[in-house]
Amino acid sequence: MRSHCHSGTSPMQRTPNHTRARGQAVERHVLRYLQQRGLKPVSRNYHCRAGEIDLIMLDGGTLAFIEVRYRRSTRFGHGFDTIDRRKRRHIIRSAMHFLLTHPRLAERPLRFDVVGVHGELAAGLQVNWMRDAFSADDG
Repeated sequence: MRSHCHSGTSPMQRTPNHTRARGQAVERHVLRYLQQRGLKPVSRNYHCRAGEIDLIMLDGGTLAFIEVRYRRSTRFGHGFDTIDRRKRRHIIRSAMHFLLTHPRLAERPLRFDVVGVHGELAAGLQVNWMRDAFSADDG
């Protein structure tokens, strides 16, 4: 019997190269978008056992943990719609780990944002930034 487990491989290792490349391009686009609006990068693709956070940025004095969700089309909903309770819990736990390992940043106010992106890379992307999309109590 064949196992469907992917023991020993991370989700990034299982993701096809073209999908990973598109995801990285979308994240770079969002990073530039947010920098143009005054945010300063702290970390990209922060990984720990609890999960991953796409972007961690400073917005003035506030530390923003940012999840980027891409959909080619909104025909079946926006990227925001894919952030369920389980995903929020992983993001919150990852953020708590980040704060434990970066105590100087732990004293700042924090928030959880979601950036929904749709469209084609070549034709232009539409970015929808939802500040305070959820709170640490939502996990």
